[in-house]
Amino acid sequence: MEHTVLADRYELLSHLARGGMADVFEARDTLLGRRVAVKMLHSQYATDEAFVRRFRREAQAAANLSHPNIVGIFDWGQEAGTYFIVMELVDGRSVRDVLKVEGPLLPRRAVEIASEVAAALSVAHRAGVVHRDIKPGNIMLTGDGTVKVTDFGIARAWDDSSELTKTGAVIGTATYFSPEQAQGVPADERSDLYSLGVVLYEMLAGHPPFSGESPVSVAYQHVSTAVSAPSAVNPDVSPDLDRIVLHALDKNPDTRYQTAEEIRQDLLLFLRGETPGAVSSNAPTQMMPPVGLPPATSSPDGVYRQVQQDRGPRSQLPFVITAFALLVALGVGIFLLLQQLPSAPPEPITVSVPDVAGRTLSDAMIEVQKAGFTAIPKNTESSSVPKDMVVGTDPPAFTEKDPGSLVKVLISIGPKASPVPPLVGESEAVAIDLITQNKFIVKTIRRPDPTAPKGQVIDQDPAPGEKYAPDTVVTITVSDGPAIITIPAQLPGRSEGDVGFLLGNEGLLPEFQYEYSDEQPAGLVIRTEPGAGEPLPAGSPITVVISKGPQPVAVPDLTGMTQDQARSALEAVGLQLGVSATTVETGPEQDGKVVTQSITPGNEVKPATIVQVTLGKAPPTTTTSSTTTTTAP
Repeated sequence: MEHTVLADRYELLSHLARGGMADVFEARDTLLGRRVAVKMLHSQYATDEAFVRRFRREAQAAANLSHPNIVGIFDWGQEAGTYFIVMELVDGRSVRDVLKVEGPLLPRRAVEIASEVAAALSVAHRAGVVHRDIKPGNIMLTGDGTVKVTDFGIARAWDDSSELTKTGAVIGTATYFSPEQAQGVPADERSDLYSLGVVLYEMLAGHPPFSGESPVSVAYQHVSTAVSAPSAVNPDVSPDLDRIVLHALDKNPDTRYQTAEEIRQDLLLFLRGETPGAVSSNAPTQMMPPVGLPPATSSPDGVYRQVQQDRGPRSQLPFVITAFALLVALGVGIFLLLQQLPSAPPEPITVSVPDVAGRTLSDAMIEVQKAGFTAIPKNTESSSVPKDMVVGTDPPAFTEKDPGSLVKVLISIGPKASPVPPLVGESEAVAIDLITQNKFIVKTIRRPDPTAPKGQVIDQDPAPGEKYAPDTVVTITVSDGPAIITIPAQLPGRSEGDVGFLLGNEGLLPEFQYEYSDEQPAGLVIRTEPGAGEPLPAGSPITVVISKGPQPVAVPDLTGMTQDQARSALEAVGLQLGVSATTVETGPEQDGKVVTQSITPGNEVKPATIVQVTLGKAPPTTTTSSTTTTTAP
C-alpha cells in the first residue's frame, strides 16, 4: 500500500476500519510529515450528486470547528472516482470498544465523558453544525482520557440521503436515533442531545435503552416506548443522574434539554456534588420496567443479580415452560448440526475477486465492494488501457480472498512516464538525440546569448528529471551566440548616468574614463571608443570618456611686472588681470609695478580666473632751491 497516494499528498499506510458508508485508513501527510486518518467514502455515495453536494458543504463547515473535544478535519478531496476526508488521527479507543471489553462504566466516569461530548456539541451547535449520529463508535478516548467526537458533518450528508428502511445504512445508528429522526422529522440540536442521553444510558447500564430485531422496531420504541431509569439496571446510579438521563431522553424535543450547554452544566453540577439545575424537582424519579436486561455475569459487581432479586416473588411457571421449550429446541439443533459436521474442519469461506478490467473506476469500485471486499483505487501505468479506465485489480481477478480483504483497483494513468534528460550545456544535435530516444517531441527556440557558444542548449522545458508520457513536447532553447550591437549615436554631451544605463540595456559593458576637456562640461560624455555606428558583440566592454571640465592653469608670478606685463603674462595662460584701486607706497624702482597678487604663484585655477594685483607707487620727489647772495663792492 506504500504506493497508494491520494491527491499526491496522503500516503495510505494501513486499513483501520470499515463502516456503513466509508473505509478508514491510517495515512501519512507527505507534505507536513504527520500521521492522519483518511475516511474514503464507498463508491455508491460518490455517484450520488446530491450527496456529494451535501458532503462538500458539511465537510467545509465541520472543518471550521476547532475544539479539544472535536476530531479536527484537515482536508477533503476527490480521487479516482470517490471522495475522502482527511482528519486528525486519534490514538485511543472508542467508547463502543471500551463498553465491549469493560461493560458499564463507573457513573462518575460516564458523566465525565458525557460532559466533554456536550462541550463538543455546544461548539458545533453554535457554529450551526448538527452531528446527527452521536453514538459510542463516534466518541473516542485518547490515552490520557481526553474525549474526541468524530464524524461531524459526515453524518449530516449521509442522513439527508438515507432512509430508515435501508438496512445496513442505519442498522448501526437506529439504536441512537431521536424520536424525531425515527419519524423522518428534520433533526436539530436537540436530536444530538437525545442521542447523547442514549449513550450516557448505555455507559451506565451496559446496554442501550432499546433493542430489537430490526432498525425499524428499535426506531418505533424510541417513538412510543417509555425509557426505564438507568438505576433500575445499575443501582449505583443516583436519583439526580437518573433525572439527567431521563430529561435528555424526553421524547418531546420541546421539553427535553434545549442546548448542549444546558446538559453540560447539569453534568458538571453532578460532578461537583450539587443538585443539577435544569432538572431539580421535588418529584420522584419515574421508575419504569427495565428493557432487555443483559446476563448477570456481565457485571463483576453483581449489579444485575441484585436487580433480579429486587423484583420480588412472582409466578415462575411461565419461565419454566419457556426455558424447557428452549432447551428442547437447542438440543435438537445441536444434534442436527453434529450430524452434518464433516470429520475434518471445514475450509474457510473465501470470495473470488471479480474481473473489473476495462470498466470505469466507479463501476469497478462498486463491483468489488459488492463482492464483500474493501476497495481502494491505485494509479498504474498502462500502454494498452486508456487513461482513467481500470487495468485490473491487486490481487488479480478470480483470486480467492477472505471477505473484507483489501483489493486495490488499478486505474490507468496512461503509458509509462519517462524522465526528461538533462539537456542544458549539450549541443543541439546531442539534445535532439536524447529527446527522441525517450520518445518525446522536440521543439527548438533560438536566441542570442552573451556567454554560450552558438549551437549550445541554454534552457529546457520541462525541467530534467520530471516524468512525462511519450509524445510530450520538450522545448530546448539554443544559443545563437552573442548578439551584435551597433553603438548608438548622439552619446557625446549626455550625462554619465544616462549613457551607462543606455549601453547596459543594449547588452554592452560600459567602462568609464575621465579627462579634461574644453568642449564638454564636467560630467558629460566626450566620446566612446569605439565610436558611434561601430558593431560590438553583446557583452563586450565599451570605453566611455567623461569630461572633467577644462584643465586647470598655474598662476604665474607677477611680482615686479608692470601692469601691461602682468596682463600679457596672465592672458598667455588664459587668466585675466584685475588691478586694485589702491596702491602701495614703494621706492622709485617699484613705482608702477606689481607688488602683490591675489593668488599665490604656482596655484592652479580654472581658466579665465581673475588675478587681482596691487601696484607700487613711489612718493613725489621734493626739489630744493638755492639762493645766491651777491655783495656789492
